[in-house]
Amino acid sequence: MALLVIDTTGSDCSVALRVAGQADLCHSDAIGRGHAERLAPMVAEMLEQAGLQASQISRIGVTTGPGSFAGSRVGVAFARGLALASGAEAVGIGNLEVLAQDAAVPGPLAVLHDAKRGDIVLQVWNGGTAGAPELLALGDVAGRILELAGPRGHLAGSGAALLELDGYDDLAMTAISLPALLDLAAGVDAASAPPVPFYARPPDAKLPGGVQP
Repeated sequence: MALLVIDTTGSDCSVALRVAGQADLCHSDAIGRGHAERLAPMVAEMLEQAGLQASQISRIGVTTGPGSFAGSRVGVAFARGLALASGAEAVGIGNLEVLAQDAAVPGPLAVLHDAKRGDIVLQVWNGGTAGAPELLALGDVAGRILELAGPRGHLAGSGAALLELDGYDDLAMTAISLPALLDLAAGVDAASAPPVPFYARPPDAKLPGGVQP
């Protein structure tokens, strides 16, 4: 099985490749912008390094967000297009899930994404079970974490630094781990993980007549 994963939801453009019997190949470029232009050459370079053709990829995993609106669209569109061209299976992995996988802590874990404008996307893991992501005002987050996870646990994600919550340890984790993304993409059930962007809120831009793009 050749597994390719992609993350363009933040400032980095990142790709990784896992082939049975070989060491994982991982590469990230801190480019800020220009993911659409950089992503295809990065994938081509990695496949060349591994001695593979695109047709030998069996599964493509892509982060779906929450993150950059444009970056999330770029990654998902590329993963879908490459899957169609190569015959691979495409799966989507949520960013908060990747952070939780990387944290690998016992007990409750709250992963928070700073959605700006005073909002947080929150997802809580408790007893190994993940709750659904929720968009909350920052002032409501602490109470919701205590309701879902109890008085002690851990925090991760870009929104954790905005919260002061006694009994919770901030792991200071914000970056997407490519090994964790590879692990999740390898094990997920494709039927339950479509490659569809997850946005914290609808885009501000509207088509004429007020229709969302």
